[in-house]
Amino acid sequence: MNYTEAVDYIETIPKFTVKHPPEHTRELLSRLGNPQEGIKIIHVAGTNGKGSVCAYLNAMLLAGGKKTGLFTSPHLVRINERFQINGEDVSDEQFLDAFLKVEKAAKEYEAEGEGHPSYFETLFLMGMLIFKEAGVEYLVMETGLGGRLDATNVVEKPLACIITSISRDHTEYLGDTLEAIAGEKAGIIKAGVPVIYDASQPGPASVIAAKAKEMGSPAWPMEPSFYEMKTQSREGITFTFAYPGGEKAELAIPYVAKYQMMNASLAFYTDVHDIPKNVLAEGLSKIKWPCRMEMAAPGVIIDGAHNEDGIAQFVSTAGYFAKENEITILFTAVADKHYHEMIGEICEGIHPSHVVATQIDGSRVVPAEVLAEDFRKAGCTDVCAEPEIGAAYEKALGKKGSGMLFCVGSLYLAGELKAYLAKRNG
Repeated sequence: MNYTEAVDYIETIPKFTVKHPPEHTRELLSRLGNPQEGIKIIHVAGTNGKGSVCAYLNAMLLAGGKKTGLFTSPHLVRINERFQINGEDVSDEQFLDAFLKVEKAAKEYEAEGEGHPSYFETLFLMGMLIFKEAGVEYLVMETGLGGRLDATNVVEKPLACIITSISRDHTEYLGDTLEAIAGEKAGIIKAGVPVIYDASQPGPASVIAAKAKEMGSPAWPMEPSFYEMKTQSREGITFTFAYPGGEKAELAIPYVAKYQMMNASLAFYTDVHDIPKNVLAEGLSKIKWPCRMEMAAPGVIIDGAHNEDGIAQFVSTAGYFAKENEITILFTAVADKHYHEMIGEICEGIHPSHVVATQIDGSRVVPAEVLAEDFRKAGCTDVCAEPEIGAAYEKALGKKGSGMLFCVGSLYLAGELKAYLAKRNG
């Protein structure tokens, strides 16, 4: 089997298996030699911001000279993106080698009457092998869905657990209240292991604090009062971070969204290494995390916001720039998201001058014209539909002029645009 065949096989897994309990993952890890043991792991859960926090942590550890592994999801263009070693995607050869070992163990387990590992479980098992064989010292690991029942939660003794902001997403699996969702995320807290968490929402924060107390885990709430913005421009944000007790740090991040101060602060506050504060600050300033309010070209920002809280944060940021810039929106969404509400919020909060609606083809497609009509009903006047994403981008870029173009609504859109821009600019 070659790399392409392995990727094609992995993409078919959701069609013939189901999510398994943690014991299933533990047994497969055991059969693979428990590769997760001996690695210093930082485990990150949350609804929004967990990928960004992982990227900040990875950037800081790299700045401190550590050999790092980074396990995140989803991927935007290539599946290898889910596994990074020292900031670089793993090679096709490393990917294939890990897949073949996991698949061998899975087939043997299946022969005993057990189920094949799920899509995410397969990738998690591969990741543990990849990072062990690469000899990484620190692994920054993002949960897939939820926390309590996530495959990543079989790691027994991480260095620290981090929980980012909580909002409504995947409610069919995690519950329909913020407190219920927080309870699922707090399931990653391990006995005696420090937990650093976004304490900006009283309900979720109280659930996380109670779980930490139950587990005897040191709890470090991150209050918005710990940081204060100094400047916000197209180039990014500078802000002051003040530790409880008075010590201050001057930090800079290359992102325009205010909520990234919380994400960067969570990472900066996670003190489980021997890296000086000035080196950590340097690492933060050099973070690269695609499609999270990313300036992809002058005046062009790609954002993967695709749920209730993500869109609210997006509107806050874009609305700030709308005060002095004409705003063009390139938008799409998939059918299982609340796209009517998303569109209404964007129109009310930003009043974009131009809108181009496009579509992500597949089983969850919402036709571009349907989205365009929603924008018209919400009060936008210059709206057009262009189903093909590359053509939609060019049309939106033409409308942008000297203003700003925001591409938003789906991580799938973000991924398609990254692939298109790579070809366009390559």
